Amino acid sequence: MSDNVSQGSDQQVSTQPNYLLSLWRNKETRSVILQIITIAVFFAFLAYIINNAILNLAALGKTFSFDFLDLPASYDINQRLIEYTSQSTHLRAFFVGLLNTLLVAFFGVITATILGFLLGIIRLSNNWVASRLVYVFIELTRNIPVLLHILLIHGIIVHILPSPKQAHTLADSIFLSNRGLTIPDPVAGDGFIFTVIAFFIAIAGAVYFRSWAKKKREEEGKIYHVFYISVGILFGLPLLVFLLSGLPLTWHVPEMGRFNLKGGITMIPELLALWLALSLYTSAFIAEIVRAGIMAINKGQWEASEAVGLTRDRTLNLVIIPQALRIIIPPLTSQYLNLTKNSSLAIAIGYMDIVATIGGITLMQTGKEMETMIIVLFTYLCISLLISSAMNWYNKRLKLVER
Repeated sequence: MSDNVSQGSDQQVSTQPNYLLSLWRNKETRSVILQIITIAVFFAFLAYIINNAILNLAALGKTFSFDFLDLPASYDINQRLIEYTSQSTHLRAFFVGLLNTLLVAFFGVITATILGFLLGIIRLSNNWVASRLVYVFIELTRNIPVLLHILLIHGIIVHILPSPKQAHTLADSIFLSNRGLTIPDPVAGDGFIFTVIAFFIAIAGAVYFRSWAKKKREEEGKIYHVFYISVGILFGLPLLVFLLSGLPLTWHVPEMGRFNLKGGITMIPELLALWLALSLYTSAFIAEIVRAGIMAINKGQWEASEAVGLTRDRTLNLVIIPQALRIIIPPLTSQYLNLTKNSSLAIAIGYMDIVATIGGITLMQTGKEMETMIIVLFTYLCISLLISSAMNWYNKRLKLVER
């Protein structure tokens, strides 16, 4: 009787280790366990760092809080897209700096993409002179640090361009001087909203026409001039509505004052230099990405296209580039992220972006090193994740659909 009881207890003791061992040997279960342990260790380490930082701040007589965001900033910002004065809060200064960062990133990405694609295609041109010139530009630009590009272009604008009195002018409306680029200021009338609505309708129409033309090409073999028709839709419809609504837009043309230009919209030298430097620097890398993507397409694609009578331009637009985009998009995402993060170098020339505002002057005035750096880091993280998500979504749309 006692022997049976002892054997039953031995079986219970040996069953539990065998069950845990079987769980560990299961690949999926082991993967989940390791992930849970990793996340737990990470959060424990994060909690340790935060607690240690709070204790060190307390030892220095400081507290960890974001109450300073409601205090007056007490400093001016030379570039602002929203209303701001020195009496505005630090939170308002943060949003001004954020918009300045996004402004540079937005225009920089667009300019670098257009210029990079053009340079990449010219790099493969049969014209030896054009190809060599682009090659020299790319190698020269890529091998010089981006900060030197920013300082060089800023120095050219500030020290070489003339004063506003002798500014270079175009049609007496656009002025380029060492104070920046000044253009007429548009003032919308009552009926201008209809032109804006027409523009968005035109965008939707161009997108629909592009998909419809692609479907017709695949089903019936009919080829439409998608680019020219899309441009006609984008500009034609808003222009027609603009004319029918009685030209509801006027321009305040800049005028020369006693010492400086009055009126208009001015792109300050710091913004102009940063935009041009980041665009030129990033376009050199994008050009090489585009060149590599096009060269990765099999030569037989060119030969097959020529065999069916397609011109070189049509072959490039319809056959080569659509396939090359699947190779180009992933590294292109990295360049967009680099351009956005490189905009933080704006502090070197006094452009008031998020690093110069909340991460610079606000930090020095309030002594909140930890809090301001958390805001700056988290902001750049969010911007980078948004760019990555958008590019990954676009990349998935371009991938080959397997049957």
